[in-house]
This record gives sequence, structure tokens and C-alpha cells, in this order.
Amino acid sequence: VQDLARFDFSGVHVGLFSPGASVSAVHAPRAAAAGCVVIDNTSHFRMEPDVPLVVPEVNPQALAQFRKRNIIANPNCSTIQMVVALKPLHDIARVTRVSVATYQSVSGAGKEAMDELFNQTRGVFVNETVAPEQFTKPIAFNCIPHIDIFLEDGSTKEEWKMAVETRKILDPDIKVIATCVRVPVFIGHAEAVHVEFARPITVEQARAALRAAPGVVVLDQREDGGYATPAEVAGEDAVYVSRIRKDPTVENGLAFWCVADNLRKGAALNAVQIAEALIREGHVAARVTA
Repeated sequence: VQDLARFDFSGVHVGLFSPGASVSAVHAPRAAAAGCVVIDNTSHFRMEPDVPLVVPEVNPQALAQFRKRNIIANPNCSTIQMVVALKPLHDIARVTRVSVATYQSVSGAGKEAMDELFNQTRGVFVNETVAPEQFTKPIAFNCIPHIDIFLEDGSTKEEWKMAVETRKILDPDIKVIATCVRVPVFIGHAEAVHVEFARPITVEQARAALRAAPGVVVLDQREDGGYATPAEVAGEDAVYVSRIRKDPTVENGLAFWCVADNLRKGAALNAVQIAEALIREGHVAARVTA
């Protein structure tokens, strides 16, 4: 372990940053100036116009823009899994509007949040009240429709992130409305996604496109248990899509359920995939040590 403030990045080809936005704001530009390509997992650089926001299965072409500042931003966990599922559908029918409700695990808020869920759950069974510290209300046996701070329009910053990041990654014309909810699950985010398209698309076309898409597993059997849940996808790399069906309330609409491990595809894995793509496409050299 070395002191970050004194660390010399000049000998580093790629740096994976996840120290919190305030720390990345100081040290990512310093590393980038020394020639290190920074892949930043915080929110600090995501919406800066000269920093690419990348999901390799969705917009790998954006990687070429990294040379402007030597920084690549890793998107928000809930955005990543949604755009991975939307991309193959967008390619064949063009997404125009998305309405999404998320069911986000406590690991998205860190280890202390996971401990709080564990302790509050235990407290229910031993008649011991554990006051909330990481969340605004008790999380055990509860759902909290509040992630990050509230904005002036009544949405939360997490909901804002899903909208603006989807437009930056996938298409600037897509309209997105999100309701983000923290649920008493340790690992794995789930999303109920309702999509409107510019052109007609059938359930069969959607299912075929999703099955052929990189990073997607379709688990969609219309029977008991024929769908993915967060408990089953913890530790998995893919985005799982289930419950694909027509939305009869709009002209060209579909609904689906998608689930992913927020610590893997929603964070660490996506960052590593960006680094692999940089090497594969020759943007940085792979270093081999004996």
C-alpha cells in the first residue's frame, strides 16, 4: 500500500479508480496528466462532455474519445444493466421512451449499508431495534423510494443519473423516467423496464435480438420460476432478461425485467472490460511481466 498523494503514475498504463468522487476529482487528472489512462468508477466525470461514458457492449466506439483527457468514466450501476438490455432492441426498432422502476440492493450503498440490513434483520427476530444510519428509514423488511439526494423537480439524483447517462451512452433523443428504490437485498439490482419504440417490434424479435446480444442471458419461461432474480445472479457477469411481453398501452411497446450483479457488471466488471477493450484495440499496450 502506498500513499496516493505521493504515488507516481508515470509508469502506469491503466488505472482503475473507485475512491469516491471527491478523491477522483483530485487524483484522476493527476494520473491522466502523467500518461496513465484512468477508468473512473465514480460519478465525478460521467457527464463531462469530453470524457467518454462507456459500456463496452453498447458504445465501444466512444473509447476513442479518451485521448482528450486520458479519462474514461464507468456509468452508474443501474444504468449499465439497463442499456445493455436496451441496445439490441434499439438497433432494430429505435427506443424513444423508457419508464423504469429499479429494485436496488443495499450493496450499492457500500459495506456499512449491508451491515445495517443484516443488523436490522437480526434485530427484528431478537426484539432489538436498530436505528437507521445509512438509510433514511429502516431497510429490513422495507422498501425505500429514495437513492441519493432529492433534486428540485422531485426526482432523486439516482433517477437523474439513469436518464442523462442513458442518453449519453445510447441515444440523446431517448426520454427516460425512473423511480429508484432501495430494497432489502444484499447483492443484485433488478429493474422493471417499459419501453416505447419508433417502429413496431414483436416479442419474438425482441427475444431473438436479446439472445444474440453480448453480455445478455435470456431466461424467459412463462411458468413458475421461469425468470431471473437477484439471489440467482449474484456472482454472475451477465445481464439477465426475463418477463418479455408486449405493452398494450402504447403503440409500439414492450416490457421486460432485467437483473444483474451490481458489484460485477454494475461496477468492477465493466471497468475491467473497458481496460480489456483498450488493450484489444491497441489504445494502450499490454504489459507482460516474467
